[in-house]
Amino acid sequence: MTTDQHAASQPVASPVLGVPLSVLDVAPVPRGTTPAQALAQATQLAQRVDALGFTRLWYAEHHNMPGIASSAPEVLIAHAAALTSRIRVGSGGVMLPNHAPLLVAERFATLEALHPGRIDLGIGRAPGSDPWTARALRRDLGPKASGHDLPQLLPELFDYFDPEEDARIRSTPGAGYRPQVWLLGSSGSSAELAGVLGLHFATAHHFSPAASVPSMAAYRARFQPSEHLAEPYGLLTVQVVVADTEVEARAAADAFALTFLRMRQGIPPSTLPNAEDVAAYPWNAEERAFADAMIDAQAVGTPEQVRERLTSLVEETGASELMATTMVPDPDVRMRSFELLAGLAELQSSSASLKSAMAPSRA
Repeated sequence: MTTDQHAASQPVASPVLGVPLSVLDVAPVPRGTTPAQALAQATQLAQRVDALGFTRLWYAEHHNMPGIASSAPEVLIAHAAALTSRIRVGSGGVMLPNHAPLLVAERFATLEALHPGRIDLGIGRAPGSDPWTARALRRDLGPKASGHDLPQLLPELFDYFDPEEDARIRSTPGAGYRPQVWLLGSSGSSAELAGVLGLHFATAHHFSPAASVPSMAAYRARFQPSEHLAEPYGLLTVQVVVADTEVEARAAADAFALTFLRMRQGIPPSTLPNAEDVAAYPWNAEERAFADAMIDAQAVGTPEQVRERLTSLVEETGASELMATTMVPDPDVRMRSFELLAGLAELQSSSASLKSAMAPSRA
């Protein structure tokens, strides 16, 4: 690894928040737009957050969700890494029970060989989909249905990155090209497994805020130093919407709140509600209270309000790093939110790319 590559792989804390700040993208597809437009906007976002000084950019694996275009994280990682210069790029995450460990090892070792020191392999146990789609992905569900086989799949995966001399099966690339490995979760079991194995851990505050404090505590309590990591390192993913006024930020955030409400009501997944959908939705009192509680648990508001909320979340959870995800239908509002977030956190922008990053964006 060259000096520049090594520097690119080291997290740098925000001088304001006290921890590094990163980005999770699912390439949202608002109603009235196409996946191709969503992926074009994801490309613009990757280049911009690289220039703005964010630490890493992850893509999440979801299936059979018309509002999310990140069904193939490895493809997006390769695309983004080739178009950026310093930011770490990875999966948040690959749902390992959906895939043969050998294939995951080959794909991510290839990415690491192409972009040394910049690739993260975030692993989850959930299907990232509904039961019917999980069956289409896995064919024979059996005990895999709930990801109970993850503790058996992980050692197999690691063996491909560091095979025995007499191993019958080898990943090529494989040995010597191991990405940084993370375990993702929103439950105590995933947190404890990450601790026992001595892995980096990421918990999903953005859709399971009540689990953040206990999962981080369980991870730290069970942590054992390993070849992967000497001390616990926990990342917290948060829905973040920053705007010039609180009213603007909360109005934009209503799109993800309405999406979660529909999921709670058992409505089949659809595209992300656009601004017109949200404005026309006839909220009743109970639904409005649910949406407000969802938004209040995240970091939504003016730069100062978001700074205070993120600082509070770091104190409450003991997070070593924050990762922002911004599910809003307007790509310009989303890009502006990340620019304001970088500004309030006083991230160190790349002077070579800053002019491009701050230019107005259009899909």
